[in-house]
Amino acid sequence: MKRLRTLVLGLAVICASGLTAGTAAPAHAAEGKRVHNGMQIIFSPSMPDAFCTIGAVGTDKYQHKIAISAGHCINDPKYADREIPENVGPVYDRADSGSGPIGYVRYFKDAEGSQTGHVTKDYMVIELVPQMTLSSQGPYLKQTGELKVPGGTASPNAPGAALDSERLLAPGSTELITSGQSGVWYGTVMDNDQGVYRSAAVNMRGDSGGPAIARVPGSELPSQSNGFKASGPWAGITKGITLNLPPFLYTSSANILADLRARDAAAAPAGVFGAGFTVTANP
Repeated sequence: MKRLRTLVLGLAVICASGLTAGTAAPAHAAEGKRVHNGMQIIFSPSMPDAFCTIGAVGTDKYQHKIAISAGHCINDPKYADREIPENVGPVYDRADSGSGPIGYVRYFKDAEGSQTGHVTKDYMVIELVPQMTLSSQGPYLKQTGELKVPGGTASPNAPGAALDSERLLAPGSTELITSGQSGVWYGTVMDNDQGVYRSAAVNMRGDSGGPAIARVPGSELPSQSNGFKASGPWAGITKGITLNLPPFLYTSSANILADLRARDAAAAPAGVFGAGFTVTANP
């Protein structure tokens, strides 16, 4: 298994810099700053090369502004596997970290000994600060809602009867389109292991958490003629690379949405950040 970069939760950086209770928190990013899929994020301005990528942005049922990325991007057992209401995990736009946090980590799944995160629940929930502007349009991919697979196999994380958005693509049936540092790629879903898709669509270190959409049948694939752009429903996030072929793994949106619903039901009435997540329709 090729190791992907593991980041340190912002708390460690905050403590090292001497921030204590009552000290002013970092100023938030500018009013109206646009946040979108494909944005590279960091957890400390002093570590710009330790980055991951946003996979989708939208709102949850509690009207929080939410971004989704990969859980294995951070590592702090004290905060893993629970809601994090404290603002101890600031998240910054890698390209504009000096403007302050765009949000805070509210949940991440512990890697449980794996260098590439928990098998079916490798995701992170970031609450964006209110002044951020959500956008469905990334540098290359426009996300048109969430992938729904009526009649598909239920995600292993689905509580009770699965919703259509919690059902999985069948191998060989759909192409994933992804974007990252090396450009835009697409490849057929060749395997589905508990809601983790295997595809030839390329990813690399730092792309963890980045966007994957499902190709709409008959729609144009990204190419030089269309600026390498594509649109389709959010299908998952970049997970990692293995020695098997094809080597590239993606955690399905179905797994993430199902686990959010399951955790929300267990936490009722307080609920959890990200439950009922829907991709923004804002351009």
